[in-house]
Amino acid sequence: QVQLVESGGGLVQAGGSLRLSCVASGGTFSNYAMGWFRQATGKEREEREFVGGISRSGSRINYADSVKGRFTISRDNAKNTMYLQISSLKPEDTAVYYCAADPTRIFSTPNAKLYTYWGQGTQVTVSP
Repeated sequence: QVQLVESGGGLVQAGGSLRLSCVASGGTFSNYAMGWFRQATGKEREEREFVGGISRSGSRINYADSVKGRFTISRDNAKNTMYLQISSLKPEDTAVYYCAADPTRIFSTPNAKLYTYWGQGTQVTVSP
């Protein structure tokens, strides 16, 4: 069973930065396409927003239009870890951030339903 654990969230002021981490265990990390999603307060699980994703090797990365230029995704397969570097944070970035793993595809997909494994999430709160 694959387990994903996110960390790095917190309370920051608008304009600040954070780096989130997602550590995987129980499987072969390099076999998973990975994604980052976020869920704002009051939204249902089905409304989780795709932030971006990275292919198994890390060669292909895609982002939601709303975060392009501010969010950077990377992975270190030797450390079983994926990262999300967030800069120029805005209050509307406030959400619980989740990482997810898809063992069936080489490249990431924005469709949350296609991810098999999920972490518990880490809260990011951005104050004005």
